[in-house]
Amino acid sequence: MRDEVPDTGLTCLVTGATGYIGGRLVPELLDAGHEVRCLARSPGRLRDHPWAARAAVVGGDVTDAASVADALRGVDVAYYLVHALGTGKDFEETDRRAARVFGEQARAAGVRRIVYLGGLTPAGVPEEQLSPHLRSRAEVGRVLLDSGVPTAVLRAAVVIGSGSASFEMLRYLTERLPVMVTPSWVHTRIQPVAVRDVLRVLVGCARLPEEVNRTFDIGGPDILTYREMMVRYAALAGLPPRLILSVPVLTPRLSSHWVGVVTPVPASIARPLTESLRHEVVCREHDIADYLPEPPGHPIGFDEAVRLALQRVREAQVATRWSSASVPGTPSDPLPTDPDWAGGSLYTDVRELSVEATPESLWRVIEGIGGDHGWYSFPLAWAVRGWLDRLVGGVGLRRGRRDAHRLRVGDSLDFWRVEEIRPGRLLRLRAEMRLPGLGWLEMAAGTDAGGRTRYRQRALFHPHGLLGHAYWWSVSPFHAVVFGGMARNIARAAARAPAAEERAGAPAR
Repeated sequence: MRDEVPDTGLTCLVTGATGYIGGRLVPELLDAGHEVRCLARSPGRLRDHPWAARAAVVGGDVTDAASVADALRGVDVAYYLVHALGTGKDFEETDRRAARVFGEQARAAGVRRIVYLGGLTPAGVPEEQLSPHLRSRAEVGRVLLDSGVPTAVLRAAVVIGSGSASFEMLRYLTERLPVMVTPSWVHTRIQPVAVRDVLRVLVGCARLPEEVNRTFDIGGPDILTYREMMVRYAALAGLPPRLILSVPVLTPRLSSHWVGVVTPVPASIARPLTESLRHEVVCREHDIADYLPEPPGHPIGFDEAVRLALQRVREAQVATRWSSASVPGTPSDPLPTDPDWAGGSLYTDVRELSVEATPESLWRVIEGIGGDHGWYSFPLAWAVRGWLDRLVGGVGLRRGRRDAHRLRVGDSLDFWRVEEIRPGRLLRLRAEMRLPGLGWLEMAAGTDAGGRTRYRQRALFHPHGLLGHAYWWSVSPFHAVVFGGMARNIARAAARAPAAEERAGAPAR
C-alpha cells in the first residue's frame, strides 16, 4: 500500500518545460508550494524565464533511460508533457519508446503519480481511423497507465489561451480572411477548454488519491463548431461579420498548407491540429470534477477565454507560445563561442561600423528586431525568403515575436530562435528556416578604444554537403544588399531613437 499524498509541498518533475503548457505549468506548481525540477534537452533555453531561479533544471532526453532516472530521483509527481511533433516517419515509435522509458524509470524511482496531457479522441471511431498524431497520443496514455505508477491521463481538444497554436490558428484565420473558403471540418463540433482550466487541473492532479489510474476528459462549458468559434471570435475582437463558405475538397493535408499560408502556424504543426478536427471531439464525461471541485467561474467559457487571451496579446503579456517548442528538423546543439571547425567549413559575413548613438539606444534596436519592426533591409528579399521557406514546409517569417520589446533565450523570432542573449551586448539567433546546413546571425553592441559606440554583425553558415556550399555561394552576391543594408539601417535607427524619444517627451532609458 502506497503512502498517502502528504499535505506539504511535493517534488514535481516537469518534462516539456520549454513548450507552451510546460512553461506555464512550472510557475503554477511553484505558486502552489511545490518544489519543481525541469527536464530539458537544452537547459539553457529556460535560463531567462521569470521563474528560472525558483526551479531546478537538469539536462536530458525522455528517450534516454539514464538521464530520465537521474531526473526522477526523489520525485513525487512527474508531468509528461512531451510529444514528437510527427514530421518524421518514425515519430509514433519515438513517442512509444519515450513513454515506455519514462514509465519504467518512474516506477523504479518510486514516483507516486504520473500526469499526462494528451488529446481528446472522438467517441465511436476505431483507433486505426484516427490521425497518426491522435493515435500516438492515445497510445502514450495507455503505456503510462500500464506502467505500474498511478497515472492521470488528461484529454483535451482545442486549448484556448494567448500563444497557443489553436488560438493563433483561430485568430489569424478570422482576422486575415473576411471571406473564407474553408474545409468541411469547420462544421465539426468541438469542446474547447481555456488554458487556465488546463493548468488548474494539471496542478490539482498532483494530489489525486493514489488509487486513481485512469483517463479524464477535460473541456470548457461550450460545445461549438469551428465555424461558430470563428464567428464568435470576430464579434469579440470587434471585427465585421465573416463570410464562411465550406467545401468538401480540402483534405486535412491540403487545409494544413492553407492554414500555413494564412497564419503563423506552419503546415507541420497545423496538420495535427486540422487532422484532429475531422471527427467530433466532445467530452464523454466530466469525472475530474469529482476529485477537483471547480472554483466559482470555472470552467471558463469560450467567450471569456478568448477575451482573456486577447487581453494578454494586447498587453504583450504572453508568457509562452506554441513556437516555444523547437521546430522539428532544426538543430539543437548550441554554437560554441569560439567553435573549432577543423575538418569543416564555416562561412561568415561580418559587418562592423560606428554608430552615432549610445550603446543603450543601439541595444534597444537590436533587441526589438523582427516581428512588426522587420529586419531593416530589403523587405521584399526577406518576404520572398519567408515565402520560399513556407513552400518547402518551413516556418516562414510569420511567427513574429512573443514580446514586442524583450527577448529571452528560447524565444522564436520569425524564422530564427534566440540561442543566446547577453543584455546590452549580444544577441545570437539560430536559423530555423529550411537550409542545407546550420545558420546563425549575431548582433552586438559595444564601444571602441575611443569610447565610440560600435555595431558588429556576423552571419555564419555551416554547410551540409555540396548542396550547402552551393547554397552559400548562390546567395552571397546578395549579402551586400541584405546584410550590409541591415547593418547601416540598424545604426541609423539607433541614431534616430534618442531624438524620437525626446520629441515624444520620453526620457532616454
